Amino acid sequence: MFQQSLYLSQNNHTLHIRNINTSTNGIPVLMFHGSIENGKIFYTESGKGFACYLAEQGFDVYVVDFRGRGASTPAISGDSNFGQHETIVQDIPALIEYVYGLTKQPMHVVCHSWGGVLFGSALARFPALLPHIRAQVCFGTKRRVTVWNMERFLKVSLVWSLFTPLVTKRTGYLNAVKFGIGSDNETHQSILESLDWIKSSKWIDPIDNFDYGQAAKEIEWPQSWHITGVKDFALGHAQDVKLFINESCKHAARFSNLSKKAGYKVDYDHINILTHPDAPKDHFPEIVDWLKQH
Repeated sequence: MFQQSLYLSQNNHTLHIRNINTSTNGIPVLMFHGSIENGKIFYTESGKGFACYLAEQGFDVYVVDFRGRGASTPAISGDSNFGQHETIVQDIPALIEYVYGLTKQPMHVVCHSWGGVLFGSALARFPALLPHIRAQVCFGTKRRVTVWNMERFLKVSLVWSLFTPLVTKRTGYLNAVKFGIGSDNETHQSILESLDWIKSSKWIDPIDNFDYGQAAKEIEWPQSWHITGVKDFALGHAQDVKLFINESCKHAARFSNLSKKAGYKVDYDHINILTHPDAPKDHFPEIVDWLKQH
């Protein structure tokens, strides 16, 4: 397996993309991570993770670190003044065009959590990107959080909605690593913009009022598979994943909730759906078969 780091310069920042493959002739797969994490949710340098598994199956994989996360520079700090709007409007379109330019063929897109919302927003806003996309797979992706249980109360109501805005208003960014609530940091602006969406039935850009909900109804979505785990109680609960399907790709969507009862080896949660050691023998092969069909 071959791994290399690629870099896409954008005005005053550089985006890091980890390219992993066993053959440069494989179908490209572009991967987007979620909030308070980076591309390492998909791979390790020692060859573990879903990205490495896809590379072993012959895909040409490109794992993104969003602006300021992972090996993208400059790292998020109190001086970072961007949010998810810039990721949707600038970075994701540039990354899709970059990978298309390298590979000269349409790509699959794989997203984890909020990364699926950002990618879906970019597709809805820029339909010209659609011919570059073969299919998408989203793990634990929701836009709104409507489910009510103890985990939602702790992680969403207390930590994300109350604690993080207060802390980041003072510091300018969330040091999620320091507080032990994530593997990478977030800007104050990105947190405010995400809060606007998880609480609202309206999928509208808080920066320029672009109506993603309306735009989503007017495009032909790529074939999409939304996957979550039965123990994902708040960050990608099945109820909220289905809500996002209904406002985006409902006419082209497949949905799975992975559990022992459904025939899988593990009752998966928001993170181990990608990192559990049983995943390469469980649902990863099924996803590969589905990607190859599209």
